[in-house]
Amino acid sequence: MEAIKRVNRPYPVITQVENNTTLWIGHLASDPTDHFAGQTFTCPASGDLNNIQVYSAMVHSPGEVMLSLHAFEEQAKSWGPVLASATTVIEKNDEDTWIRFEMPPMPLHKNATYGFRLYTDHAMIALGEGAATGQTPFKGQEWHADSNNQTGQFYNYFSLAFKVEMCA
Repeated sequence: MEAIKRVNRPYPVITQVENNTTLWIGHLASDPTDHFAGQTFTCPASGDLNNIQVYSAMVHSPGEVMLSLHAFEEQAKSWGPVLASATTVIEKNDEDTWIRFEMPPMPLHKNATYGFRLYTDHAMIALGEGAATGQTPFKGQEWHADSNNQTGQFYNYFSLAFKVEMCA
């Protein structure tokens, strides 16, 4: 009997596609303030991380965007050390598209809370985000910060449009 080879294809474990507003990251040439964004999530399954995607609503200035993944402590609202990171170049024609950050395979654990942060040195990108329209907040929290306040703020009623894909 021939052994069956199992194919590990990535599949989405978390998908938040609501996109009714935008959040800008980066900075304009006329403004020295850098703007950062992030999102927390609780992993619904165990598996190996494959990629994280965010929705690019608009590209004012193209450039390199960095994403870092962290363990996240919900009660203290604190970011742990970087677990993995990826960089991609966003071009002007990447408007209205999902931007994929290929991540090194690493285990994510069911019911553990993680977060990712996005930043760029020279680009200015509008990320798609959802603003909750009812009484129910999003699962996870969106994070906004800038170079003047790097601690930033967390929001329950806002969420980046994002996908987390894993391999089982």
